[in-house]
Formats: sequence, C-alpha cells, structure tokens
Amino acid sequence: MASGKGNTALGLDYGGRRIGVAVGSRESGSGSPLGVVVNRDDGPDWAALDRWVREWRPDVLVVGQPVNLDGTPHPLAPRIQRFCEQLTERYTLPVARVDERLSSFDAEERLREARASGRRGRKVQKGDVDALSAAILLENWFSEHLGNTTHE
Repeated sequence: MASGKGNTALGLDYGGRRIGVAVGSRESGSGSPLGVVVNRDDGPDWAALDRWVREWRPDVLVVGQPVNLDGTPHPLAPRIQRFCEQLTERYTLPVARVDERLSSFDAEERLREARASGRRGRKVQKGDVDALSAAILLENWFSEHLGNTTHE
C-alpha cells in the first residue's frame, strides 16, 4: 500500500451507489467532507472525480477498505480493488487504503449529534454520511501515518 508523503489527501468512501469524497491535510490531521460521486455498475462519475483531483491536487488518494467486523473481506472488496487500480492508472497518484470498519456508523452518529444540538439544521441524508465517512477515513489514515517517516 502506498502512503504518499505530500500534504494533501483525498479520501474516498466507496459504495455501490455513491462514493463519499473528502479532502484533508497532514498538517491538520483532519478531513473535511466535500460531497459524493455517483457510482453505478459501469463505474463512478469520473468527470466529478477529475474535477476534485484538479481542484485539490492531492498527493495521495485514501480509499476505505471494507472489512467485516470479524476481519473477513467485505463483499465489495473486489470492486474496491478494481477501483483502486483505476485510480492509480487514471491519476498516477499513490493510492493508500485504510480500514473503514465503523466509519459510516461514526459518521451517522456525529451527524445525528450535530442535528440534535442544533449545529445542523437539515435532515441527515445518505450523501452526508458518505462524505463525512470519507473525512473520518482520512483522519484515521492521518493518525496512523503522521510522524511515520521510515516506512509505511
């Protein structure tokens, strides 16, 4: 798995219908949700991903690797493997993977809390969860890799 040594990363939470997208930096160790990209059986909306890659100029793409709670591979694993290969071919950027167990659950919980506290006015939508989940993936990846300069 690639790690990327630059500052900016795009996080991608791959799903069968949507891919959550977030941007983050090594300096802050945090991620910010950007939105979602439509994903269909024939692949993602590459034009939308192209725009975000051009805008943010990431040094690394971080993709959530789904694993069942018992550690076995998730049914989406082969599709995500192909997606990562396509990302590498298309953008010639390092593609890192991070365990995404419970990231969607964490995102839903954070959004519910924000709504309950009044910090968020509108109803939580699935795309909101996907984008925040991508930000959480980035935060997890940064926390695993910050300060690790010898190997990853």
